[in-house]
Amino acid sequence: MDDAQQEAAKRLIDVCWKLSRTNWNRSPIIGLTSSEMWALYCIKKNTCLDSPGIKVSEISDFLRVTSPSVTQLVNSLEAQGLVERSIDTKDRRVVRVRTTEKGERILEKAAGALHGMFEGLIEYLGEENTNCLAELLLQVLAYFDMVETPGV
Repeated sequence: MDDAQQEAAKRLIDVCWKLSRTNWNRSPIIGLTSSEMWALYCIKKNTCLDSPGIKVSEISDFLRVTSPSVTQLVNSLEAQGLVERSIDTKDRRVVRVRTTEKGERILEKAAGALHGMFEGLIEYLGEENTNCLAELLLQVLAYFDMVETPGV
């Protein structure tokens, strides 16, 4: 790697680190952590209207975290009345999770706040730069899906 590439790598690492420290991905709902918000979103997104709900293992796969971590998130969301659990009718060992009406309202409120924030970003960057950024980020995701994380 030449000097210019090393400088570019340092700049990219610095920008990614700074981006991770901002509040853009924090939960817009007071009282919910960003992890709880992502879990709630995952449960809603992956549950059809006529479906009994999503399994904890499926939430774990979607969020790329361990099942025990998801269980803690679901426990917290259930205690707040945002999700409900039910036993699978075909396999009593399986627990299904789905959002409640209160959880649906929270998600609508959060979606409005998130859309508002990104609308502001689009206005700030402009449509062309926004589309360019989205395309570059898709390429970044494809690259990181392709390579293994060093040191892991």
